[in-house]
Amino acid sequence: MFTLSGCSDSEVGDVSLGLFTTKDIKIDALQDPVVTGVTCHISSIEANLDLSDPSDSSIACRQTGPITAEMLEAIDKSDSGEVIFKKSKSVFFKNMKLRRIYDADSKTLIYLSYSTKETSGSYKHSLSTVPLWETLAFKNPA
Repeated sequence: MFTLSGCSDSEVGDVSLGLFTTKDIKIDALQDPVVTGVTCHISSIEANLDLSDPSDSSIACRQTGPITAEMLEAIDKSDSGEVIFKKSKSVFFKNMKLRRIYDADSKTLIYLSYSTKETSGSYKHSLSTVPLWETLAFKNPA
């Protein structure tokens, strides 16, 4: 599992929310550590002077390289999948996590970004999928 903190090598964008705010939208590009042909871009708010960042995030994952049957063999295929990235969002143990889940029926990788603390009665989350159609993993299942 890969952990992100502070200003990291994975940050590809930083957008200020205005002159009179200390909040920025940070965009990280994260390559799946096992299915290396998938890259996810996650945007989240960073509040520079607060003890806790907002829980909202957005995710988009795409195939950016080969995906092989061997890669699929190496992933957790349980219903809950596995956490592949984690980023601290608070000094009070709030994290943003990225989890990979495999949908065997549709041959699709599901990437779920979510907050580990309830905010306003809800756990904030965002979802993206990468279909394996036309990949080496789809054509040559292991």
